[in-house]
Amino acid sequence: MLFNSYEFLFFYLPTVLAGFYALRRHRSDLALAWLALASLFFYGWWNPKYVLLLLVSVGFNFLAGRHISLMPQGSKARRWLLAGSIAVDLVVLGYYKYANFFVRAVNDLSGAHWGFEEIVLPLGISFFTFTQIAFLVDAYRGRAREYRFVPYLLFVTYFPHLIAGPVLHHGEMMPQFSRDPGGRRIADDFATGFTLFLFGLFKKTVLADGIAPHAQQLFSAAQSQPPMFLESWTGALAYTFQLYFDFSGYSDMAIGLSLLFGIRLPVNFDSPYKATDIADFWRRWHMTLSRFLRDYLYIPLGGNRCAPWRHGLNLFVTMVLGGFWHGANWTYLAWGALHGTYLVIHRGWRSLRRRARWGADPASRPARWAGRLLTFLAVVFGWVLFRSDSLTTAGGILRGMLGLNGLALPAGLKDGALGDYLAAEGWKFSESPLLHGAGPVLWIAVLLLVSVAMPNTNEIFARFRPGLNGARVGSHEARFWQWRPDRAWALLSIVVGVAAVCAISGLSEFIYFQF
Repeated sequence: MLFNSYEFLFFYLPTVLAGFYALRRHRSDLALAWLALASLFFYGWWNPKYVLLLLVSVGFNFLAGRHISLMPQGSKARRWLLAGSIAVDLVVLGYYKYANFFVRAVNDLSGAHWGFEEIVLPLGISFFTFTQIAFLVDAYRGRAREYRFVPYLLFVTYFPHLIAGPVLHHGEMMPQFSRDPGGRRIADDFATGFTLFLFGLFKKTVLADGIAPHAQQLFSAAQSQPPMFLESWTGALAYTFQLYFDFSGYSDMAIGLSLLFGIRLPVNFDSPYKATDIADFWRRWHMTLSRFLRDYLYIPLGGNRCAPWRHGLNLFVTMVLGGFWHGANWTYLAWGALHGTYLVIHRGWRSLRRRARWGADPASRPARWAGRLLTFLAVVFGWVLFRSDSLTTAGGILRGMLGLNGLALPAGLKDGALGDYLAAEGWKFSESPLLHGAGPVLWIAVLLLVSVAMPNTNEIFARFRPGLNGARVGSHEARFWQWRPDRAWALLSIVVGVAAVCAISGLSEFIYFQF
C-alpha cells in the first residue's frame, strides 16, 4: 500500500486513526496492539505471504535481544549470541536481496551457467533488518531496556517507517509508546502532522512525479544510444530533483503520519542540496542511515581514531557497503565507491588546509557558495550511477555530461535564418524529447530554487518540532513563513492537499521502496 494511493488516504488511514483513538481512551496497550496489527495489514497489502517472514524476523530478534540482555557482561556466550544473531539477519537479507546478483556475477565472470530461481525482494527488508541489528547491538551494550513484545513488534513494523525508513533506534521510540501527551498536545500534533503529510504528498505527486518523465526519457534512451551533452545534463538534473522531492516527500509524510498518533520519528532529510561539502551532504541526506553506518560500521572499524590511511580506508569501506545496501547492482557499488572517494578527498583536503594554513575562509560567503556548487555537481554525477541499470548506461551518460559524445542543439533552433546559419557552421540538431520546448528547463529551474533557496519543512514547522532531532526555533526567531495553526495556513494546506490528491495518477512508488 502506498501513502499516495486512494485506498490509503480514504480507507486505511481514517480506519486506523479511528480505532487507535477509540482504544486509547480506555487502554493504551490495546491501542498499541491495534497499531501493530494495522501495520502488519499495511505490509501484507503488497504480498501477504511475506508477513510471515516479517513476524519470524521480529520474533527471532526479540528473543535474541532479550537473551543477550540477560547474559553476564563481557561473557563469550553473550558475544557469540550477538554475532550469531546478526549473522542470521544478514544471511536472510543476503538471500533475498543479493543471491541473484552473486549468481549472475559468477556466471558473467566465470562463464558458468548456474541456475537460480528469481527471488522477489520483500519490501522494506533492508530497513527492518538494520533497525533490528541496531536493537541487538544496543541490547549488547546495555542501552535497550524495554522488552515487551507488542511494543517491540510496533517498533519494527510501525507503518510510517516500515517500507522506506527512517532507520529507528530502540531507545528513541519505546518510551513514546507508553507516554500520554495530553489533550492539547494531541491537537497540536494532529494539526501539525496532517499539514506536514499534505506537504509531503504534494512533493511526491506534483513535484517528483511531475519531473519524473524527463528523467525517464534520458535513462531509457541511454540504454541504446549514448546521449549528447545537453540531453545528458537535462536528464541527469531531472533525476536529481525527482529523487530529492520523492525522498523528501516520503520523509515528510512519514513524520506527519506518525505525528497523527502522537509519535515522533527522527528527521531523515534536511536540505542536502544546501550542503557546503560532501560530509555535510551526508549529514543531511538519509540522516538515519548515515547514523547507522557511522555507529555500527564506521566507528567499529576504527573511525578516525587511527592512522590517516586507515581512516580513509574506513570511510571508503563504509560508503561502499552503504552503496551495496541500496541494491544488488554494480552501479550501487560504484556509487558507494564514488562517494567514499569523495569523502577521502574531502578529508585529505581539510587536513592539508589545516596544516598549510592557506586558502579562503571556509565560513565566507563566496567559499560557502563555491562549496555548494562543487558538492552539488559531485552529487549529480553520483546520481547517474545510482539511477542507471548498468555501468555501460551510466558510462554513456557521464561521457555525455563531459561533452565526449558531442553537442547537438534543440531541433527547434534549426528553423529560420538562425537555423540556416548554425547548420552552415556545422552545428547538429537533436530530436530528443528532452530538448523539445522549455518544459524540462523550467521544471529544473523551479525545483532548483525550491531546494536551495527556500526554507525546508524542518524550518517551516520548527516551532512545533514534528521530528525528534528537528530544528529548534524560539518565539523571538519566528518568521512569517513558519507554520502556525491559523486560517491562512489552513487555506494554503487545503489548496496544497487538493492539488496533491488530484495529481495522483495510477501506481507511483517511492524510489526508496525498492531498497
